[in-house]
Amino acid sequence: MILRIVRRARGEDAPQFSAAVHPVLGRVYALRGVRTADELDTSLERLLPVGSLEGLPEAVDLLIRHRAGRVTVVGDFDADGATSSALMVRALRGFGFADVDFLVPNRFEFGYGLTPEIVALAAQRVPTLIVTVDNGVSSHAGVAAARARGIDVLITDHHLPGAQLPEANVIVNPNLVGSRFGSRCLAGVGVAFYVMAALKRRLDESGATQASAGAVAELLDLVALGTVADVVPLDLNNRVLVSQGLRRIRGGRCVPGIRALLSLASRSLENLTAADLAFGVAPRLNAAGRIDDMSIGIQCLLTDEPGEAQRLAARLDELNQERRGIEARMQQDAQAAVRVLANPRLGTLERGGVVLFDESWHQGVVGLVASRIKERLRRPVIAFALAAEGTLRGSARSVPGVHIRDVLDAVATRHPELLNRFGGHAMAAGLTLERAHLDEFARAFDAEVRRWLAQAPPTDTVETDGELTPAEIALETAHALRAGGPWGQSFPEPTFDGVFSIRSARVIAEKHLKMWVEVPESGRAFDAIAFNHVQEGAAFVAPSGLTHLVYRLDVNEYQGERRLQLLIDHLLPAAR
Repeated sequence: MILRIVRRARGEDAPQFSAAVHPVLGRVYALRGVRTADELDTSLERLLPVGSLEGLPEAVDLLIRHRAGRVTVVGDFDADGATSSALMVRALRGFGFADVDFLVPNRFEFGYGLTPEIVALAAQRVPTLIVTVDNGVSSHAGVAAARARGIDVLITDHHLPGAQLPEANVIVNPNLVGSRFGSRCLAGVGVAFYVMAALKRRLDESGATQASAGAVAELLDLVALGTVADVVPLDLNNRVLVSQGLRRIRGGRCVPGIRALLSLASRSLENLTAADLAFGVAPRLNAAGRIDDMSIGIQCLLTDEPGEAQRLAARLDELNQERRGIEARMQQDAQAAVRVLANPRLGTLERGGVVLFDESWHQGVVGLVASRIKERLRRPVIAFALAAEGTLRGSARSVPGVHIRDVLDAVATRHPELLNRFGGHAMAAGLTLERAHLDEFARAFDAEVRRWLAQAPPTDTVETDGELTPAEIALETAHALRAGGPWGQSFPEPTFDGVFSIRSARVIAEKHLKMWVEVPESGRAFDAIAFNHVQEGAAFVAPSGLTHLVYRLDVNEYQGERRLQLLIDHLLPAAR
């Protein structure tokens, strides 16, 4: 697919920022809809009031009733679920709850959410209360099973609910119908943070908090990690949570597990960015849930012993290496399947929505495969793996303008026999179905996606923040943009485009393209790299001459020296 570059449009009334804001950063802010300097304030005072999230008073009442009982926290098996679980357990124990433990479903045995099987396992611990984090809003059968055993249930979740809610004692979710909370973008760990903040306030007011209990803000390192890892939109409220968490981590005030994972990823605490959490820590944490058991990740975030944190982080790093090997093999299979789906005469993909399946695929890694193929095809993609006998479990990834959970809901409405269960967000979802229904589902999914694509923005476009002058392509600009975050979903990292002359190019580590590029007729040349540009098995011709680059400015630190480096996202033909 040939991509088209679209430069973000500037509003007529350009905002005026202080002289302290770098001019390029000011332009970037304006292109993201920032209109006043107040919108750049990420102090805790800007956080939406705890009392504005519906369901918190009832949730606090329920928690306090079980302070002397046994509370079991049931989390999800991804990084958001792990940070949510660790945050909830740390807070409840710190607040003097008598007995708090956690349970995370092994995705290969129990699947997602509070299932009846997980409830049966939890019941062996004889809890008086089950608290879900980052799951539960679709767990009708599991909640019913818990209540039938006399176990109360508090659901804290952020996923989109179905038409009916489970019969939990209390549900806290900013995406419930009728919610007036100012941010529907909270990650699961953000919801857990709000619940614990409300609980701490009530305990403080009643004088019931332990003297050793710290402020809830001390948990913001976990909130930042989970929020970034779950790729939720960074609205102002989430930017506050992430910014404050990053500030704590940079100051060394983070749990030993985060420090250990950052060390393994060779990321500096002092210069930490959201991208370091996204690409350095989150994959290692997620690897536990994908390959083994997320309990390892949660224990890493719970321990206060640096040595134990290092041991657990090393195990997570090993699992991540294993995950990368599995994913590489699956990517080759998926790319071969995509080539088969293309029209051999035109070389173009004829599907609106792409469904992929291979019997050998690992169900913990299909989400990554779907994401990579989606980036390549710029189409919604679902990758399936075998779950149980005759059953497939899939992960879906979507593109802007195609709400993937709503697509699945429409398929389920038109074809109620196809899907066993599904749930998720606008950009990602999970589902299960019978293997015998795969072909029929693929056709129904493709048809529904085509309906959405007819109304969605073009998928062959790449948005940028425009062109930089040669003088603006500088280390000073890179530093200003790095400090101007946090950047993430819906508040994207600054990306620029321009025509460069490629003076030299070579492949390193078999897949990365290292280049020396020059702005034509300027005399200014720059170090540049395009990660994962070279596809294994594909014919590769080194680029040369004039090329239109889409790039980001990066600060490359090596042996104590900082240099400017261009991170190349796309190499496109230069207009003649």
